[in-house]
Amino acid sequence: MYAAQLDTRITIQRPETTRDAWGGVVEGWGLVTSTWASVEPLQGREFIAAMSVQAEATIRVRVRYLAGVDVSCRVLLDDGRVLNIVAVIDERNQHRFMQLMCKAAA
Repeated sequence: MYAAQLDTRITIQRPETTRDAWGGVVEGWGLVTSTWASVEPLQGREFIAAMSVQAEATIRVRVRYLAGVDVSCRVLLDDGRVLNIVAVIDERNQHRFMQLMCKAAA
């Protein structure tokens, strides 16, 4: 993969729990990293659930290898879309590039 193919700025976030000023638990998302990636839509489908039409897209995000990224994380695209990671693939097990297989609900 060439650097020119990594043409989309993304942010990877991990769920985190913090405490507010009164000691209450606050669920949120913490920054893992912001990096360049290649974002490729692979498949889309529509289905009926809860008596309404739903849409879902499968998107492959390729990035340089990042330790600690797993399926609990999510990807934010620069256009505001949120992608949920469903699989993390270390290409050729070389720790150079990885593919994040994601789902985007529309």
